[in-house]
Amino acid sequence: MTTTSPRPSRGPEPRSRGRTAAEIDAATHPGRDRWADMLRAGSLLVVVLGHWLMVDITADGHISNALVAVPALQPLTWVLQVMPLFFLVGGVAHAHALESLDRRWPSPRGRYAAFVRSRATRLLRPTAAFLVAWVGLGVVAHLSGLTSGSSDRARLARDALVLVPQLLWFVGIYLGACAFAPLMRRLHLRFGVWVVLTLVAAACVVDAVRFGGGPELVGNLQFALVWLALHQLGFLWRDGLLTPRIGALMAVGGYATMALLVGLGPYPVSMVGLPGEAVSNMAPPTVALLAQGVGICGVAAALHPLADRVLARPRVWKGVVLASPFAMTAFLWHLTALMVTLLALRALGVTQPAVATVSWWLTRPVLFVVLGAVTSVLVLVFVRFDRGPRSAGAAATGPVETRRWPDPLAAVAALVTFFGILMVSIVGVDILGNRAVFFLVGDVTPAVAFGVLLCGTGLLAATRPRESARRRRVWHDRTDDDLPTEGRPR
Repeated sequence: MTTTSPRPSRGPEPRSRGRTAAEIDAATHPGRDRWADMLRAGSLLVVVLGHWLMVDITADGHISNALVAVPALQPLTWVLQVMPLFFLVGGVAHAHALESLDRRWPSPRGRYAAFVRSRATRLLRPTAAFLVAWVGLGVVAHLSGLTSGSSDRARLARDALVLVPQLLWFVGIYLGACAFAPLMRRLHLRFGVWVVLTLVAAACVVDAVRFGGGPELVGNLQFALVWLALHQLGFLWRDGLLTPRIGALMAVGGYATMALLVGLGPYPVSMVGLPGEAVSNMAPPTVALLAQGVGICGVAAALHPLADRVLARPRVWKGVVLASPFAMTAFLWHLTALMVTLLALRALGVTQPAVATVSWWLTRPVLFVVLGAVTSVLVLVFVRFDRGPRSAGAAATGPVETRRWPDPLAAVAALVTFFGILMVSIVGVDILGNRAVFFLVGDVTPAVAFGVLLCGTGLLAATRPRESARRRRVWHDRTDDDLPTEGRPR
């Protein structure tokens, strides 16, 4: 692997539908980082499989977690916790997108708003479809009386309306990383690796204060420090600084540090949040999770040359190209597929084997096939919201922004939207039930959470530039691409 960064393609994006593997391979820009593409789609797939493996419904109607029932399975999260890889690749993607926007936007004014708006739209478009569907389910469940009372069925319905939307925490945190990306890129261009080291040091200080008797609330700073540190690694990757040798050192150092922290405490073994645990490595994230993230990102960097050789095979690359457009939609709907399947099995009287027994392990592949089929149906229905409208073309530059306030307003909009999404992920979607749940400093209801989210998206829409209808039809913001390089095959 060379240490110079690949040049993104500026040509038209080759389409994959109906093309052979050889044609897709030939249409892909030679400098494209195929391994980064694979990591993006693959990390979400691992999250899906991990959730399918962990979540279960007990005989009395409780939603349970296999890692709680069998603590011996918790070390699996040391390799199944792959969200750090998505933030790593997000840094790569944002580096390319910001470089492209710098070339195409005629003046600095309005550039930040354009970037945040495009990234937020890319995330919120499929998220809105997901929330509309689940709010509808919540309304039906409430009006039918399904969520009322203390029966096992009512409790299970209420739990489902809170559990399934919890995956939106990732959308909120990633949106926050997007909002910080322009600033973090400028810091990277000036200070390089020192930005990552500073974030890591700050995270260590926060954990020392938190676990040393300081206020518990200070731990929430880790949501920014930990995930931005992993996101910042993407800028180093983009510049070719994460060589295989550096990656191997990161892998050894990261995992060794994680093992030491887990062994000494107070950090739990699991790198995902578990119900009932006194300390979670995820909410808020801890230095132990940061160490694990550095380790798994190091593994990805160390495997880069081998992965490049494998992905150079046309058939392998075609699989990545075909799967990538569906990854986000599958992520949003995989827990829905899981709940539908488990409830259907429960209604049919099919009992699940005890967790971690031989029968449980033997039936997982069968269950995964069923879940894959149900998820595929949901993806086919909802993927249109992920893709969004097609652009009529691309102009050489973006529209000229004459107003002074869109950039600061975009920052405020991103902040409000960020909190709105996190609130919804905590309190759930039962609008009519409107049960309050504690969030940060006080109780929040679903109605308040959705009000904050709608306020944020409204502020974001207000940052759109004033442009003629013809200009709006032909201008296309090239940052609206969640993959690490431009010229994504479709």
